[in-house]
Amino acid sequence: MTAILDIFTTRKESIMGQGYWDTSAFRSAAAARRAAGADDFGYSARMRETPRHLRVAAPSLNAYGVTTRESRDSIDHPRSTPIVVLFDVTGSMGRVPITVQKRLGDLLGLLTRGGYVDDPQIMVGAIGDDQFDVVPLQIGQFESDNRIDEQLRDIYLEGGGGGDKREGYALAAYFLATRVVTDAWDRRGHKGHVFFIGDEMNKDVLYAESVRRFIGDDIGEDRDVADVYRELAQRFHIHYILPNLTSYYDDPQIEDHWRAIVGERFLKLDDPDGVADLIALTIGVMENAITVDEGMADLRDAGAAAAPAVGKALAQVTPRPITGTGTLPADL
Repeated sequence: MTAILDIFTTRKESIMGQGYWDTSAFRSAAAARRAAGADDFGYSARMRETPRHLRVAAPSLNAYGVTTRESRDSIDHPRSTPIVVLFDVTGSMGRVPITVQKRLGDLLGLLTRGGYVDDPQIMVGAIGDDQFDVVPLQIGQFESDNRIDEQLRDIYLEGGGGGDKREGYALAAYFLATRVVTDAWDRRGHKGHVFFIGDEMNKDVLYAESVRRFIGDDIGEDRDVADVYRELAQRFHIHYILPNLTSYYDDPQIEDHWRAIVGERFLKLDDPDGVADLIALTIGVMENAITVDEGMADLRDAGAAAAPAVGKALAQVTPRPITGTGTLPADL
């Protein structure tokens, strides 16, 4: 993963507003934590030592009562591109959430050094089971500098779930559809990108009680899950990554379920270590900045070990128009 960061010439790039992504600082901070014996993900460690009924999302990731999450243009970076990456942290994911949490810190550097997208702003978060978990929804801010790494380290890896092969992805989709405001869409009609990373299906419905408890909205009655994704698809390209080493990686029911929602943007990843590479190249292809072959050449030049897995996952992805409203099948 670090190899691909080194093939581009700029060590530090200004990203958005007053923020800078600094790869050197990112690596130095990780090295300092290792030297001190500090947990990379200290918030999770603290929550594990807290009685279950007192466990909460970190303040920066708490979705309850939030009115907006904004991705805005700035003078230095006038063409902001909103990117949302949310990963399942329930027990069926095994240790993959730890891998994802570590690898996603590289994503901003990959995007900017590869020239794959204009002015990326990245929001990270986590998804659990809204019927059984204490913290089923964690949603950060859009960031363009090293604060993205800080938010990743504040995600609570709950490791719960209900054992029914269904999780609260639609609760997160509802939050994004109703709370996120982007200049990319409002000013330019330009869609952002949402990546869900998981191994299970949606709940049968979006439960009104879950929306009330974890977001604070009174929606009256349960909502159809397909309608929630249709609303989100009006302003975002929706992708779903199913990583290997999870409980349901080879379950055809999972693939059928998500292909009905996202079509060819269902991405099956043999090597979870390649998650940031896959996201970066997918965005580059979707934004018409690179071809799949060009992106794969970047990975090969960098000696990225996960390159074969990324190439396999990308085999069906094609560029899409970035403007216009989205449509999804009527059935999940």
